[in-house]
Amino acid sequence: MSEQDLILTWREDGIGFLTFNRSNKMNAFNNQLMQDAMAAMDDFAQADDVHAVVVSGAGRTFSAGFDLMASGERKLDSIDKVRAQMALQFDFIIKFWDCPKPTIAAVHGYCLAGAFEASLACDITIAADDAIFGEPEVRFGTGAVAMLLPWITGPKQAKELMLTGEDRLSAQDALRMGLVNRLVPGEELQAQARAMAVKIARSASVSVRLSKQAINRSYEIMGMRQALLSGLDIDVEINATPSWEKQEFARIRKEQGVNAAIAWRDGRFADGA
Repeated sequence: MSEQDLILTWREDGIGFLTFNRSNKMNAFNNQLMQDAMAAMDDFAQADDVHAVVVSGAGRTFSAGFDLMASGERKLDSIDKVRAQMALQFDFIIKFWDCPKPTIAAVHGYCLAGAFEASLACDITIAADDAIFGEPEVRFGTGAVAMLLPWITGPKQAKELMLTGEDRLSAQDALRMGLVNRLVPGEELQAQARAMAVKIARSASVSVRLSKQAINRSYEIMGMRQALLSGLDIDVEINATPSWEKQEFARIRKEQGVNAAIAWRDGRFADGA
């Protein structure tokens, strides 16, 4: 096992393991974590002794998504800077989809926003039965970086989640909507993810690689890549366009911290509307 600042990686039994390692920040994705994770995924992609990759989070949660405090500290004062930041986030998410080796997300705790999109980009998702999913971006004036959700579930379900900013989707509802493959008790999550990876790793590697390529290519032919890139353009526009919700969230975040900003955001929906 080798430990880096923000991720843990190791290889065993033909499996590569990548674990987000910012447990004190709910494994929120900052730029360094994303860059380290992409480099690790490139290493796994090129390694002859890795045939599947398991992606998980250290501590009590998979990930709360992109780091909101780091976002507030960046000086994104031009559309080019906004685009560069969104492009990094997009590349990080799509890396799990594009990896030539099958990727398995092992999700526990919270899996929100960019982390939810990263789990969707993985080929298989196994979740603890008490995991919580969500896409809360519209509640504070931003948008989804990688619009994978409508490709994984139906358009009506995707619209309900994304247009309401739902951030308390139960694991059972995620399973019903086809967003995860199976649910397991939390204490069995890592063992079940590993067992799935072992099944893949023991299969003929060329057949597995080309079969994943064929499935992905079907989506490419249907226009998924172009749609995702168009969605990225729209997300750049969303993030570059002022709104009172975004400005108020940013003000509270700067003056009182991220937790206070999230409390303000959630308080606007406290009546259950």
